[in-house]
Amino acid sequence: MDHMIFASVSSLLPMVVVAVTALVVMFAIAMKRSHFWTATISVVGLNIALLALLAQAMGLIPSGGTLGGLFMFDGFAKFNMGVILIASLACCTLSYGYFETLKDNKDELYLLMLISTLGAMLMTGAEHLAAFFMSLELLSVPMYGMLAYTFLRSRSLEAGLKYLVLSAAASATLLMGMALIFADTGTLVFKELAKLLLAQEVSSLFVVGAVMMLASIAFKLSAAPFHAWVSDVYEGAPAPVAAFLASVSKVAMMALALRFFAGSLVQTVPAFDTALVVVVALSILIGNLLAIRQDNLKRMLAYSSIAHIGYALIALLAVQGGGAGLVSMYMGIYALTSIGAFGVIALMSSPYRERGHTSISGEADEMRFYQGLFWRRPVLTAVLTVMLLSLAGIPLTAGFITKFTIFFAAVQGMRFWAAGMIILGSAIGLYYYLRVLVNLYQKPKTNLEFDAHQHWGVKAGGVMVMIVTAIVLIFGVLPEGMMQLAGLAMIR
Repeated sequence: MDHMIFASVSSLLPMVVVAVTALVVMFAIAMKRSHFWTATISVVGLNIALLALLAQAMGLIPSGGTLGGLFMFDGFAKFNMGVILIASLACCTLSYGYFETLKDNKDELYLLMLISTLGAMLMTGAEHLAAFFMSLELLSVPMYGMLAYTFLRSRSLEAGLKYLVLSAAASATLLMGMALIFADTGTLVFKELAKLLLAQEVSSLFVVGAVMMLASIAFKLSAAPFHAWVSDVYEGAPAPVAAFLASVSKVAMMALALRFFAGSLVQTVPAFDTALVVVVALSILIGNLLAIRQDNLKRMLAYSSIAHIGYALIALLAVQGGGAGLVSMYMGIYALTSIGAFGVIALMSSPYRERGHTSISGEADEMRFYQGLFWRRPVLTAVLTVMLLSLAGIPLTAGFITKFTIFFAAVQGMRFWAAGMIILGSAIGLYYYLRVLVNLYQKPKTNLEFDAHQHWGVKAGGVMVMIVTAIVLIFGVLPEGMMQLAGLAMIR
């Protein structure tokens, strides 16, 4: 009994490390502001949390089991926590170089990022509707400040405000859905909901509540038709924060959604399954079609993210209750490629640029800024090329392997329409990804508006994007390791 209690409490060790790191950063800011030390403490803390998680996965530290009926830290939670910690580390690293030139206070950004990471980690293990909401808000609330951090840029302020207002509406919808489910069933535990569903002891009130929750989950994932916020928020956000939103936030939300769908068996409700089919189909079509029209790289990546969420959800539809590993693998690789793509933008950008007596946007987000990049920054161009090819699902990249496994799952699950949607969506996606690639290798412009630092490759952010590129290529050529890791991501 004592061993079980110790294992349950020790399961929280990575989260405790991140929480303690946030407190240390807070005290460090209060005593003496230093961008270098704040960033260093944050990165060291995240590394220690990652090491603790690895020790748990290897069995060196006992872990597993439920915690007060609120959280379950199984292989699925550990896999997704690992992805979240790696993505958060990468975003902290990118933030250091990006915000170095910011004249305002930089330190609070790392504090917000750590708190948001803590919320994301807790989301992976939530198996109770109260834990669902608390961990989701712990992720979301710091995001408002992070998105609007470069507040002298009107677009950054707009991104923060839009996300705040729309996210509040989504949270209200989520709570209303939970209230209807509780009113019908009298329980908030996922497994108890599954028992009542199997016994057919739920009414239409439960179905309405579940669909309301799906709408809120779709908003947080930026799935269609709840995607309207994503392009403006990605465009206005500082590049490292956009990378955080595209990786940490999406992986955590998908993990939470998977645990809710699988744990409560809500997907067996015909009306819910139909609503999920509509979300998947609309996400793939709308995301790809809107991305074609974009001349802004961040907006294009925002719209393509809608399509990628649609692809990931296909595995959930095709493999009833058993698609957790496939979806986790897809989201993990998508997070890495997003960090790589936004990492290149971050290395080319700065918070503001001075023009006369005014500060204007320092974001290198327009495609025209990348014309002929190959001729002056060939290695950086190679990084962006690999990321775009992986997002497009071209062979010899990890993105191809994950998309192929989703396609295979759709065929095996007799969801032939979904397999067709993957082919159609990938064909459309190929056009706008190749359009960016052609731009990179064109004749260079004479006057450069944006450029990466001369020695970007030896700086922390540059080293990090090259490591991410290597991972994407290695998993693309030798996918067995990735498949084995995904096999661990099973929901108990």
